Amino acid sequence: MTTNPPRAGRREWTALTVLMLPLLLVSMDVSVLYFAIPEISADLEPSGTQQLWIFDIYGFVLAGLLMTMGALGDRIGRRRLLLLGAAAFGAASLLAAYAHTAETLIAARAVLGIGGATLMPSTMALVRTMFTDPAQRAKAIGLWSGVMTAGIALGSVMSGVLVEHFWWGSVFLVNLPAMALLLVLGPVLLPESKNPSPGRFDLLSVPLSMAAVLPVVYGLKELPSEGWNVRYVVSITVGLLFAALFVHRQRTAVSPMISPALFRGHGFTPALVLNTLSAFGMMGSAYFTTQYLQSVLGKSALEAALWSLLPSVLIGAAAPVAAQLVQRGVERAYVVTAGFVIAAGGYGLLALAGTDSLWLVLAACGVLAAGIVIVMSLLTDLALSSAPVERAGAASSLLETGTEFGGALGMAALGSIGTAVYRHEIPDTAPAMARETLGGALAVAAELPGRAGDALAAAAREAFTSGMQAAAVAAAVLLLGAAGLAAMGLRHIRIRPEAPMENAGQADALSPSGVR
Repeated sequence: MTTNPPRAGRREWTALTVLMLPLLLVSMDVSVLYFAIPEISADLEPSGTQQLWIFDIYGFVLAGLLMTMGALGDRIGRRRLLLLGAAAFGAASLLAAYAHTAETLIAARAVLGIGGATLMPSTMALVRTMFTDPAQRAKAIGLWSGVMTAGIALGSVMSGVLVEHFWWGSVFLVNLPAMALLLVLGPVLLPESKNPSPGRFDLLSVPLSMAAVLPVVYGLKELPSEGWNVRYVVSITVGLLFAALFVHRQRTAVSPMISPALFRGHGFTPALVLNTLSAFGMMGSAYFTTQYLQSVLGKSALEAALWSLLPSVLIGAAAPVAAQLVQRGVERAYVVTAGFVIAAGGYGLLALAGTDSLWLVLAACGVLAAGIVIVMSLLTDLALSSAPVERAGAASSLLETGTEFGGALGMAALGSIGTAVYRHEIPDTAPAMARETLGGALAVAAELPGRAGDALAAAAREAFTSGMQAAAVAAAVLLLGAAGLAAMGLRHIRIRPEAPMENAGQADALSPSGVR
């Protein structure tokens, strides 16, 4: 007879609160340099290439090491890896705050990426092991998803406030109290968990995974700004070739980094694919809305960041409501499908925006984000529940890697659509620089006299808005297709309760999937 798993108590919920701190900071670090870059440039005088690396190296290292760190946590212990990552993240934050050269700051940002790669899958895997009751786990993962999404928006705002009142290094120092608290409370509150029989760690898979992820993410992120440059196409192609080699290695190695058995869990593969599509939708919109607020509406960077916090109000309620619906018997497939439809509706609103539609764009962002958070929270719960406990780290890392791919692909695909429409709509008589990007057009317009400059700026804003509308329609169609996939692929998938463990040490015993 199957007994109900033990419910989490005050200790586990307190531990979840502690885990939210590093998650919030890691997601904030994606956008925390938005307002600090000008001061960094004035102080450290980096070259153009160095400035790009200061901004991008964090995300690249994070994406490249997620799978490695997830699998490593399964072997050495997720709590141990989390605490090691927190120590590295804190030390790198201190080094970055007081960096005196661009090279030092780049190195510190790279170490921050390494620390972030340990923190994200470890926190998700620990949530999987601490909350064995399906209803409580769904609630915890909903909170996890909401904090991660909100952190990206909050990072840019905090950056602006800190830089306005302190110096640029303060954007890194805010990490130290949270990491110190994690290092103190983590050993007390967090249980250790790992795979008791992990096998030998496959070192060859580490460079293969990085060679698969990094070139693809790099190429996809650069495509929206420079188009189908041969260099980026080659980069993506090389990454896909290494991805094929990586998959072959996982299928043939005695002890693979990512076990193919994960994909045999009923529900894991559709959850992974649909989660990647949801990241496509979320990050694809960011490419347009940030430019819209600043370059079309003329908001300052800090004003734009503050306005962008308003849609977060809907995010906070979306995941808990979705979890409650599933707990009350509504089939998960229907709720996920509804989430995709809501997100598509957000893009539908965005397609109606004109060049002076602040509230419509904010409403579109809120509806879109709410739908995506509904989808991501339920799919994350499904994927982790379908994975055996001993492989929770690897499962978490695959979800995070899929999110990185989906986000980069969304920005590339929708950005390319928007750019193509912009270049088609902008008058042929406009200067070459103005025909490339909205930012270039506004720079040229500022140098033109009187009505000529105003006319060019107005035409460029109209062209950009037309591109945003076209991309929004394309994204809405994609998300409606994802809704259809969810309705068909997630039908009749149920998460069953897990058998209770006799002690904490058994939390990693080999166990079958919790999904049927």
